Parts: sequence; structure tokens; C-alpha cells
Amino acid sequence: MNIFRFAGDMTHLISILVLLLKIYATKSCSGISLKTQELYALVFLTRYLDLFTDFISVYNTIMKLVFIASSLAIVWCMRMHRVVRRSYDKDLDTFRHYFLILASLILALLAHEKFTFQEVISLNF
Repeated sequence: MNIFRFAGDMTHLISILVLLLKIYATKSCSGISLKTQELYALVFLTRYLDLFTDFISVYNTIMKLVFIASSLAIVWCMRMHRVVRRSYDKDLDTFRHYFLILASLILALLAHEKFTFQEVISLNF
């Protein structure tokens, strides 16, 4: 295993845990952009589509599942948790992320080696 990848994965995992612990401890998501968290969830969901087709290692599979689950958990907390969602200020989160998603999808359709679903969505989107 590459030590740099492991260090990067652990740093990323710690940062996610800190964010989740902050949300649960304070019962607040003020200062956190829901749109950014939704983009993270979308990136992990599309990037790790190969989870169902290509097996690399147990570590790789577990880390992919943890990143997907944690990003979805953060989005769920900010959207659905009855206490946490009240602290989200939609007026401060003004970035139009749908334009970014549309632009990414268009670029993914234009720049690819093979025109397959996994290539376009997972690798390029």
C-alpha cells in the first residue's frame, strides 16, 4: 500500500469525522454550505461507480463506502435532521451549483476516450 495514499485517506477521514462531530455536538450546521456537501456527495457517488464492477482491495472498497456514506450522512443531517436543519441559512448559501453540475456533465460528454456510461460519468464527470 502506498503510504501517501494511506496518509491522505486518513487525513480526509479525520476531517469528515470532525465535521460530523461538530454537527452532532452543537446540533447546528451554521457556517457549513449544504450545496458544497451535496457536491461532495455527488462527486463520491459518481467517482466510485466502479465499486460495483472492479474490485481492487478490501481497503479500497471500505474507504469508498465510508466516503460515500459519510458525505450522504452530512447531507442528510443538514436536510432532514429536525434540529440541525433549522440552523441552516439558505440565504447565505447562494452558490448556483446546478450550473456547475451542468457544465461538468457537458464537459464529461465532450472529453472522453470511450463513450461508456462508466467512463463518462465516473471518470470525467
